[in-house]
Amino acid sequence: MKETHQGVPILVHGGDWAGYQAEYHKSPLDFSANVSPLGVPQGIQNAIQSAAAVADRYPDPLCRSLRRKIAMHEGVSEEWILCGNGAADLIFRAVLAKKPERALLTAPTFGEYEAALTAWGCQVERYYLQQEQDFRIGEDFLEVIVPGIDMVFLCEPNNPTGLTSPRSFLMRVANRCRQCEALLVVDECFGDFLDLPEEHTLKEWLVEYPNMMLLKAFTKLYGIAGVRLGYTLCADSGFLQQLAQAGQPWAVSSLAQAAGEAALEETEYVARLRSLIQTERPFLQQQLKALGLRVLPGEANYLLFFCPVPLIEPLRQKGILLRSCANYAGLHEGWYRTAIRTHEENLQLIQALREVLS
Repeated sequence: MKETHQGVPILVHGGDWAGYQAEYHKSPLDFSANVSPLGVPQGIQNAIQSAAAVADRYPDPLCRSLRRKIAMHEGVSEEWILCGNGAADLIFRAVLAKKPERALLTAPTFGEYEAALTAWGCQVERYYLQQEQDFRIGEDFLEVIVPGIDMVFLCEPNNPTGLTSPRSFLMRVANRCRQCEALLVVDECFGDFLDLPEEHTLKEWLVEYPNMMLLKAFTKLYGIAGVRLGYTLCADSGFLQQLAQAGQPWAVSSLAQAAGEAALEETEYVARLRSLIQTERPFLQQQLKALGLRVLPGEANYLLFFCPVPLIEPLRQKGILLRSCANYAGLHEGWYRTAIRTHEENLQLIQALREVLS
């Protein structure tokens, strides 16, 4: 919490609806968090309500039923799955299990990697993505993966840029990490928002690269950020056991486990959401460009853009939350990330921006 708003700390992540509500006594239109705009599916709500009736029992610490369903959904072995209290929990567990002395991150990227590494006392080395290349990873990234680097984090698609790297390049990264005995953590939490997610995921190479773990989450796709549920895929059973022991035993509540099982049945909801994103992403990108803003060609459910005019407070006064990316390493004031929401909500954002920029 580095900034304050009228003396109140502002969280470094997006989605601080509670801070807005405390100040204005109403709910904002939240473009700062990349969560499904379709709300919590009814099936998930029903599952949580039913699970509440037996919440007097401890949750299954092994998440057996949920892992079975995830295994069927992902087409992998149950033994390759560990569930956690959101992807952030698994990031911290990975660091505690690996105990790295040196780690490599791209910049900009999701802030929890560095937070976990710093908490452990690890030396963080950054590979800065270049604005002139739209913040894409270059071939020279392979050259900075050297012996002595214990962990490498990659976000695919990257947060906040929304961009992916070619899968063939990612396999070369995995191979290089294996040669250097580094753990490669690939964050695929936004992978389901890609137009062709199955052509980008690395899960079919888990056996070949036991030094690789993939991060997944229910948070964004199913609109259940408040439930806190994620999982990792890894073919190294020994390392998964270390992950399990690197945190408290009941990380995933019985309500979250029930929500996860119900979520995997929401195929129609996911299809509707993916269709909305595929339609609204190019629309919102074109509208932002029409305002004279530089917009990256994001591939997920959010867009990164640059605006020389301050936007956070003016939009906040209009009831809209936007994510300032000034606190991302490798970015600076003027870079903003917006979620992609419904057509009507996207129009509201564009109109508000038009008024601020006029």
